[in-house]
Amino acid sequence: MTVSVVDLRKTYARGAVPVPVLHGVTFDVADGEFLSIVGRSGSGKSTLLNLVGGLDTPTGGRIVVGGRDLSRMTRAGLALHRRHTVGIVFQSWNLLASRTAIENVTLALAFGGVRRRDRVPRAAGLLESVGLGHRLTHRPSELSGGESQRVAIARALANDPSMLLADEPTGNLDSGTAAEIVALLRSLNEERGLSVIMVTHDEPAARDTSNRVLRLHDGRIVEELRPERGSG
Repeated sequence: MTVSVVDLRKTYARGAVPVPVLHGVTFDVADGEFLSIVGRSGSGKSTLLNLVGGLDTPTGGRIVVGGRDLSRMTRAGLALHRRHTVGIVFQSWNLLASRTAIENVTLALAFGGVRRRDRVPRAAGLLESVGLGHRLTHRPSELSGGESQRVAIARALANDPSMLLADEPTGNLDSGTAAEIVALLRSLNEERGLSVIMVTHDEPAARDTSNRVLRLHDGRIVEELRPERGSG
């Protein structure tokens, strides 16, 4: 899945005071590329990812995903974009506490229009693919942070997206577990051909995993790196 971001701007209104967050950001993502965006807190990383994911709308500029311009989409079109084109993984997992791992994934399948009889076997297969085949009936409170993030990744894959968007996916994890989650994202990128955009504070992991790394500072891209994958 390709992405073209052109002169992207975003300003929030805080009362009567406008707060600009992104200032004319431009970049492309090739089909099957793993792109990381690094920068300090407040640099605009999560805002940028939310815009590409269709969770928010820009103040100006264009975002074209798979040839479709998000700025021209209706609310219904953006909902379909979030449901089928992109899978989104959050730092805090956003799992339903009252539901088991498999129920969290089957719920995403239900929203995606998958037939009821197909949901449980498909969800079980997805959880197996992320290494959680033995934890299907456990609730989030019974899972470790790394296991919860794996459930979140399985849920993001539920409706066969062409792209994964990962917003600080290792921010709440210890270093060893974080490395496992980044390795899982990389394997999904390589084995399934998924395009991945990951925003992270962990620049060493970004350099080791990504085809390209963009550095964002105060809402502007200030540097582009092309590390040798796996060199770190």
